[in-house]
Amino acid sequence: MEIHPETPLEGTAMTMRFRPEDIERMMEQLRSRGAPFGITFADRPLLSNSNLALQAAEFARDQNLFYPFHVALFTAYFSHGLDIGNIDVLAMIAKDVGLDVQAMKQALQNKKYLLRLEAVQKEATVRGVTGVPTFFIGDKKSVVGAQPLDVFRKALRSA
Repeated sequence: MEIHPETPLEGTAMTMRFRPEDIERMMEQLRSRGAPFGITFADRPLLSNSNLALQAAEFARDQNLFYPFHVALFTAYFSHGLDIGNIDVLAMIAKDVGLDVQAMKQALQNKKYLLRLEAVQKEATVRGVTGVPTFFIGDKKSVVGAQPLDVFRKALRSA
């Protein structure tokens, strides 16, 4: 699911979407939640359009390399502040995890995975997804966002 599908293809400055004090608060939250797990979060001046990255992830899924691609994509965007809407960045990630870069580029150019993404987006809307990540617990409960472990424990106990 795209985090901000309205983002232009070239991305947009974070300050065009959020107030500076909100960016600072969000980054502090991310850093404090990621630190215990060794996850670092870089300042990101650009909010990337994630559509191509999600299509590339579907390509990686079909090549049985989704998880390494997903981790590398997450690291590139959140830890290194790279623009995951940029085809050259996606090609670098693909190469690093062992994907056929030319085949991926061709799949993206042909929009091979666009219908799959649209179906996922539609299902997310029907299920009421409002943020990423969203974790479903049974048919009725969900946890939205990177939450502390106690939030998950409480949700699991009440399910």
